[in-house]
Order: sequence, then structure tokens, then C-alpha cells
Amino acid sequence: MSKLIVSPAPHIHGAESTGKIMRDVLIALAPSVLAAVYFYGLRAIMLLAVAVITCVGVEFLIQKYMLRTRVTVTDLSAAVTGVLLALNLPPTAPWWIAVIGSAVAIGVAKMTFGGLGHNIFNPALVGRVFLLISFPVIMTDWTVPASCFRPGIDAVTGATPLALINEGLAQGLTVDQIMAANPSLTYGQMLFARAGGSAGEVSALAVILGFVYLLVRRVIRPHIPVTIVLTVAVMTGIFWLIDPQQYTDPLFNILTGGLLLGSVFMATDYVTSPMTTKGMIIYGIGIGVITVLIRFFGSYPEGVSFAILIMNSIVPLLNKYIKPARFGKEVSHA
Repeated sequence: MSKLIVSPAPHIHGAESTGKIMRDVLIALAPSVLAAVYFYGLRAIMLLAVAVITCVGVEFLIQKYMLRTRVTVTDLSAAVTGVLLALNLPPTAPWWIAVIGSAVAIGVAKMTFGGLGHNIFNPALVGRVFLLISFPVIMTDWTVPASCFRPGIDAVTGATPLALINEGLAQGLTVDQIMAANPSLTYGQMLFARAGGSAGEVSALAVILGFVYLLVRRVIRPHIPVTIVLTVAVMTGIFWLIDPQQYTDPLFNILTGGLLLGSVFMATDYVTSPMTTKGMIIYGIGIGVITVLIRFFGSYPEGVSFAILIMNSIVPLLNKYIKPARFGKEVSHA
């Protein structure tokens, strides 16, 4: 006899499915992927391929042979995790780094909690932070991007814009002196390309294009990304106005690092983000505040990944205490 699932009305059915949503996310990631491939060539392609194959393979093996449940790799969620993890890796990272990070992302952060819909933390970020703590030298070996279509030009190793600022300040230089000594730190280059960092940080414009696509397709709501960016802008703006020689301005902090990539594609993850608008705003403010505190006062120049994971742990509380109005409940307008 088949099992009946009983739930109270109303019953609203939509045309969306996990597969369709993940497909839209992959399409939104396409500009960032193309930018990474253009500037880093075969290295970016290798990391993307290895990460996606490993994520899909690990999820398949765990579901098929360990949990003995229905295999759901066709919903593309594992593929999305693989792409996001690869875009969060240094382009010079060896292939085995992608394998380890993918195995941790799927095997530890996702499947140990019961699979998609049950994980507390964003799997791609768990994989990235695990690699950062375990292999700090490899995970901070950055390459300044140079088009793979310009033969004869070798890749140049260099620090990220955030790392350059932190290193310069530690040496007693001012922000203006650091910017003047590094002509590549222009806002135009940060927006379009040429700023060193992970493969997914090569172009802020590519991330913005993906954000617009997700909004048009109504895959995500703008509350979380907009709140994060506004919080970072306000906080960094206050510090910058107090002492512009020791703190970078809001636009610099928005365009550099993984702020946009994390805000658009990882902080908005359905499973690990709040369900209500008020919860999303609190969640976004928390991510923005923690990010700025780590950037300005922490030993690590980037704080987006840690900020999102910390706020992921708060999401169950936000969902418990900030609930939407029950269907049919009269809302007072007084």
C-alpha cells in the first residue's frame, strides 16, 4: 500500500523544479566561467572539469552504494557546487586540490546532512574554507590574469588587490601610496577584468550579468545581495571618511575579492538562506558586517566565505523566530 502524505490546504503547485533552477544558476554562472577561461585558459577548464566530475561522482557513489537511495545527480545541484568551488580556487591550483575540495563539499557538507535540502552550510564554501585552512600556501598563490589568446606571455604571480592593500598598510604605507605603486588597481580593471584573485573574481561585470539573469528569471530575490553590498558600502564608507589613508573606499571593497560572487551565488542558496524577507535582510547585514570586520581588522584579507558560513549557522534561528504570516491571517495596517 502506498504511503499518503497529508498536509493542510492550500496546495499550490508551481512549474519550477530543482533541475530547472540549477540550470538557470549554471546559465547565470556562464559569464564568469567564460571570463575565467578567457584569462586563464586550460588551467581554468581543468579545474572546472575536475571539480564538476568529482562532485557529481561523489554524490552518485554515496547515494548509490552507501545510502542506497534514489540517485539525484541529474538535478544539477552537484554540478553547480563543482562550478562554484572551481571559481573559488586560484587558477594555478593543482587538479588534486579540486578533487579534495569537491569531495569535502559533497561528502561532508552535503551528504552527511542528508543531501540537498538538508545541509546547513553552503557546500562549495565549506570545500573552499577546508582547502584554505589545510593548504594555505596553494590557496593563496594568485596569478594576475592575462588573456590565453596572447601566446608567448607567461602568467605573472601577484597578490590580490585586498592583499596588496593589507601588505602595504602593514609596511606603513598609506592607501594612496599603495594605489599609486600598483597601476593595475583601477576601478575599470576591477570591473571588467585584470584583477588578480580566484578564477571567479576575474571580472565583477560577469558576476553582475549573472545577477541580472537570476533576477529576470526570478530564481533569486534581490534582498540578500543588495543588503550585503549596501552594508559593506555603508561600513567601509564610514571608516573611509574617518581615515581615507588607512581604509579603502566603498567601491574598492565592492569590486574586489569575492564579495559579488559570494553575495549573488552562495549567500542566496535556497537551502542555507532565510525564508522570509526580514530574515534575508538580517542575514545580509550580518554577512556584510562580518566581511568588513575581517577585511579591516582580521589577519586574512578576505572575509566573505567565513561571513557566509557563520551566518549560515544563524539561519535556523532566523527561520524559527521570524516566520511569515499564516495564510488567511488578517494583517493589521495600523
